[in-house]
Amino acid sequence: MRPELLAPAGSPEALRAAVQNGADAVYLGWGAFNARRGAKNFSDEEFAAALAYCHERGVRVFLTLNTLVTDRELPQALETAVQAGRLGVDAVLVQDWGLFGLLRRTLPDLPLHASTQMSLFTSGGAREIAADGCERVVIARECSAEDTRTICENCPVEVEVFAHGALCMCYSGQCEMSALIGGRSGNRGRCAQPCRLPYGVNAPAKKAYPLSLKDSCLAGRLEEMGAMGVSCVKLEGRMKRPEYVAVITRIYARLLEEGRGPTADERAELEQAFSRDGFTDGYFLGQTGPEMFGTRQDEAEPRELFTQARATYESGENRKEPVRMYAMLRRGEPAQVAVQDAQEHLASVTGPVPEAARTRALDGLELEARLRKTGGTAYRCDTVVTLVDEGLSLSASAVNALRRDALAALTAARTAPPKRRELPVPPLPEADCTAEAPRLTISVTRLEQLSPTLLELGCPARVYIPLEEVSRLESLPGEGPEWCAVLPRVWRDRDEPALRTLLERARALGFTGVLIGNLGHLPLVRGLNFHLYGDYGLNVFNSRSLAYLKDKELESACVSFELR
Repeated sequence: MRPELLAPAGSPEALRAAVQNGADAVYLGWGAFNARRGAKNFSDEEFAAALAYCHERGVRVFLTLNTLVTDRELPQALETAVQAGRLGVDAVLVQDWGLFGLLRRTLPDLPLHASTQMSLFTSGGAREIAADGCERVVIARECSAEDTRTICENCPVEVEVFAHGALCMCYSGQCEMSALIGGRSGNRGRCAQPCRLPYGVNAPAKKAYPLSLKDSCLAGRLEEMGAMGVSCVKLEGRMKRPEYVAVITRIYARLLEEGRGPTADERAELEQAFSRDGFTDGYFLGQTGPEMFGTRQDEAEPRELFTQARATYESGENRKEPVRMYAMLRRGEPAQVAVQDAQEHLASVTGPVPEAARTRALDGLELEARLRKTGGTAYRCDTVVTLVDEGLSLSASAVNALRRDALAALTAARTAPPKRRELPVPPLPEADCTAEAPRLTISVTRLEQLSPTLLELGCPARVYIPLEEVSRLESLPGEGPEWCAVLPRVWRDRDEPALRTLLERARALGFTGVLIGNLGHLPLVRGLNFHLYGDYGLNVFNSRSLAYLKDKELESACVSFELR
């Protein structure tokens, strides 16, 4: 299976670069709720024009609404999705649970994709969000080939993989570093990129970059990903310049089309366009280590490469959509021309009644030659079928007008937004989350921290212990509090049998609660009769997120500590 090629469009120029170099789809930001708010992004007029431009050329458009939003912001985020749906956007990427649930209930026909910001990296997590109506899951960039294959085999919806571009030190959606030391939240689309800064311990840090990873490059793994069932390969780079987008999109489109890996020259071009001391495929291979680290060097702009790249999207149409044209000239009847594309859109127009030829009659070959002249449009006429009665004449200007009108009608059909339902916003369920007095809970990382003195001083209502520490217990450390196991924030499908065994042991010891930090935890704990509580890894940012998790049978949830 040939995966879809999804390219970044951080600006109208980058969008044209992606489309003209072979992208099957683009993703872009419009409005205030996207994870690359520092990119140029799109104004209202530019967004509408981008949809028309892409759909005319057979390219899908995905809107990124993939940040956490507050209760105050939810109405605006919903309105952004409503307007995008009316304009014909093909899908919306979402991170926030509350926004996801709201969109699913108010815009049931609008396709939703789970952003990589949801931190989904197991089959269980992918199935969970799929069951809630998500049509595609963008899995974590840290997934190996084994992880990816397992998810593809067990996920009922499309799986999207980042194939090229920047890597963060932390899993997407699980990084608080930018917010805590930079004052700007990556989960809110304002990452300060602290991973790219120099650091040191008790020494000057001018040349030490211990958190900066090289960019990922899976150009040589495309056939493997297609074979395992990956539906879409994604190129990162909404903050990068249009020339970069043109270069990487062109190379990846060619590799996918020809079913091969990159040549030495193509690898060199990818590196010239942008790299940090080269590339890495360490995560995909499951081979992590020091060789994955790198920084951006002060290198001269690859002028020749970028000049060639600009020519692909600044000098007219480099991309043509194939069409078939039909024409019929019958005596005494208006001339008819129809055009059909590969997606079976069909448009037809009529013109003047042909006249009797005074000198030379118009034949089928001449009419075909005139209809094939689609230069300057987004179309390429591959086939023409004509039916022409003998002895008729129709002026070249009339044929040209019929061709133009037919192609314009086809464009209107290709760019027409689908009809989608818009349902009323459901009210938040009435709930009282308050208690007579706040209760104290204690979370430890090691059993040794659970001293009798601590338990006596705190008199906690609940104690959280990492699940991996449960194996060291013979009995509960004390009576009184509720004992809860903390599931690991990051794990893989292959770890789940061992985790399930530990959960069963915890239940037998008397643990009655489990702390949930990822959507993929839910399938793990079902049927074990635990009370479910939400951890901070769920990034709860608004009331509707709490309601979404309550529907998942969570009894409480820790809200994001990025909230004011």
